[in-house]
Amino acid sequence: MTSHVAPVGERGRAPLGASYWKLWISSGLSNLADGVFKIALPLLAIQLTQSPTLIAGLAVAATLPWLFFALTAGALADRLDRRRLMLGANLGRVVLPALLVVVVLLDFGSMWVLYVVALMVGVAETVHDTSAQSIMPQMVHRDLLSRANGRLYAVELTTNQFVGPPLGGLLVGIGVVAGFAVPAALWLAAVGVLLLVAGTFRVEREEKTTLGFDIAEGLRFLWNHRILRTLAVMTGVFNFASSAAFAVFVLFAVGPTSTMQLSEVGFGLLLTTSALGAFVGSFVSEWAEARLGRSKSLTLTIFGVALFVGAPALTGNPYVLGPVLFLGGLLIVLWNVITVSLRQRITPNRLLGRVNSAYRLLAWGTMPLGAAAGGLLAQWLGLEAMFGIMGVSTLALLGLMPVLTDTAIAAADVSSAGGPA
Repeated sequence: MTSHVAPVGERGRAPLGASYWKLWISSGLSNLADGVFKIALPLLAIQLTQSPTLIAGLAVAATLPWLFFALTAGALADRLDRRRLMLGANLGRVVLPALLVVVVLLDFGSMWVLYVVALMVGVAETVHDTSAQSIMPQMVHRDLLSRANGRLYAVELTTNQFVGPPLGGLLVGIGVVAGFAVPAALWLAAVGVLLLVAGTFRVEREEKTTLGFDIAEGLRFLWNHRILRTLAVMTGVFNFASSAAFAVFVLFAVGPTSTMQLSEVGFGLLLTTSALGAFVGSFVSEWAEARLGRSKSLTLTIFGVALFVGAPALTGNPYVLGPVLFLGGLLIVLWNVITVSLRQRITPNRLLGRVNSAYRLLAWGTMPLGAAAGGLLAQWLGLEAMFGIMGVSTLALLGLMPVLTDTAIAAADVSSAGGPA
C-alpha cells in the first residue's frame, strides 16, 4: 500500500496534503449532487401521491442498503483499492438520475420507479461512503484526523444541506428534468477530480480469506470494543429518530394543506438552516472537543438532537424551527467529528473498512426502519405525535452516557493500535 500520510510538525499546523484536498473537492461535488437529488426525488413523489407511508417508502428504499449491504461494502473496502471503489460508486450515481430523466420525459414515472432508483443510489452511496471514511487515515496523520474530518464535514454538509436543498427546490421549480440532470453532471465532475488522486489505496493482506471470514472479523472487533459498540448503538437511535421525523417532514412543511404551508423553495431554505449549523459546527468541533471534553460534548448532542426531531410536535413556525434546526446541525457535526475520528484512530487500518461498515450497520441500518416507523406512526397517530415520540426516544440515550466518560474514551484512544498502516 502506498503511504499518503502528511508530514507532521507541530500538531494542528501540519498540512493535510494534496491528496486530501482533492478528496475534499470530490466529496463536495458528490454531496452537492446528493443534496439536489434527495430534494428532487420527494418533490417529484408528492406529485404522484400524498400518502405518508408511500412518501416514507422513498427514505426506506434509499437507506435500506445500509441494513443489507453495509457489511459487504466494508469487506470490499478492505480487499480492494478504496479510491477505485469510490470512483465506481459515483459512476453508478451518474447513470441512475440520467435514466430517471429519460423515464420522466417518456412519462413512465411511478412510485415504484422512484423506489428502484432510490435503492440503487443507496447501494452506490454505501460503497462510496464506507470507502471514503476508510481511506482517510491513509491520507492524513492520526493526530490530524479531527481537523481533517471537520473540514470534510464542512464541505459535505454545506453542499449536501446548505446549497443542495434550495438548489434542488429551484431546479424542480424550473422543471423536474433539471432536478435530475444536474446531480448526474455533478457526480461526473466528482469522478473527474478523484481521478487526479495519485497512488493506490489498497490494504496489504497477509493471507487469503473468505468474504464471510472478513465480515465476521470486523463484527467481532466492534462487538468486543465497549466504547465503539455503545457509540454505534447510540448513533443508531439518533438515525432512527431523525429518519422517522424527516421521512415525512415534507408533508408537514410543503403545500397549502400542510402545517407550515411552505413552497418547494421555502422547504429547501428551511433545511439549509440545519446545514448552516453543521457548517459552523465543522469549524468549532475541534475547539469544543478540547474545551468541553468528549463526554460533555456527546451529552450536549443528545439534548440537541432530541430538540431537533421533537420540536415540530410543538410548533410549525419556521422562525422557531429554523434556529432549532441550526443548533441540531451544529451538534450533530460535533458528535460525528468526535466519534468518527475516534473510530479511525483506534481501529487498525486493515480492519477499518469492515469496522466502519459494522458500525454503520448498527448506526445507519436503523434509518430504513426509522423511515418506515415514521410513515406508519404519522399515518396512525398524526405527524405531531410522531415527532414527539422521536424526541422522547432520543432523550432516553442519556442512560448510556455513564459508559462514555472522558477517562474511558481516553483509555481506549491511548491503548489503540490504530493510525496509518
